Amino acid sequence: MFAHPFRKAVLAALALSPLGAWPAQAVIQGEVSRDPNGLRASVVRIESTQGEICSGTLIAPDLVLTAAHCVMHRAGYSVVVVDRNFRQRRVSAVAASMHPDFVPGTTPEDQPGVDLAMIKLAQPLGADFQPLDPRGAGSIAKGDAVDIAGFGVVAENRRNTARTLRQAHLVSIGSLQVANRVTVVTDRRRFAETVGAGACLGDSGGPILRGGPGGYQIVGVVSWSSGAMQQNTRHRTACGGFTAVTPLGEHTSWINARAAELSQLQAGEAAARAPAARTDWMARPGRRRQ
Repeated sequence: MFAHPFRKAVLAALALSPLGAWPAQAVIQGEVSRDPNGLRASVVRIESTQGEICSGTLIAPDLVLTAAHCVMHRAGYSVVVVDRNFRQRRVSAVAASMHPDFVPGTTPEDQPGVDLAMIKLAQPLGADFQPLDPRGAGSIAKGDAVDIAGFGVVAENRRNTARTLRQAHLVSIGSLQVANRVTVVTDRRRFAETVGAGACLGDSGGPILRGGPGGYQIVGVVSWSSGAMQQNTRHRTACGGFTAVTPLGEHTSWINARAAELSQLQAGEAAARAPAARTDWMARPGRRRQ
């Protein structure tokens, strides 16, 4: 099952032709993040009681920015963080809020809304963790060098490789208008001709970053991925080609307003409101978005 509407749109907009489009999964052909002062302090894993995984980014000690499709189902959610010794710690998610334009239940190529959401943690994380500020994200121009990070798999048929933080270097090849507008990034050497670095299962909601260690800036959130143009017809994959990103520079007003509201929300109040507004307050990771 491959996304022909996406292929046509890419051909028209970027003169490219991916073979499939799915929710984003794991960073394939990436490096395991092993720096205790690196992205482990900012990038988190989101897990649901349905067994699904997404990635996300700390933007405040008790707030995580992720993809809306990661929290659109009725489920319980928790956030897993990694300390300086790379020990994992689980924190409850007490509230989640999707962008009001997001339409649950749509496929990647026909999603008309904004694939962004925010999660409120049961308690703030300490000084061992480093939130990234999305307010000065700016635009992602064609040709910009960026990094991707996430807890997804290294291949669709290797689910046991999830839950490890990986990162990779990519490049922006411009904006794409499908049902909504996304920025497309890909492997800097292969340009999606053959399988290269990019998002895969479990990477949805993870960050697209500028800068480097000590100076990372989040500029986008991973939404979905597609396969490379040249693939083995017997072993097609929706990973390693193009990664579609929601650019944050276009949505800072919502991010700022929602972050301010959730920051004022007490954990007890969030839990009390959950049954009355479950879709907007209980999070879930993506289907086959990364």
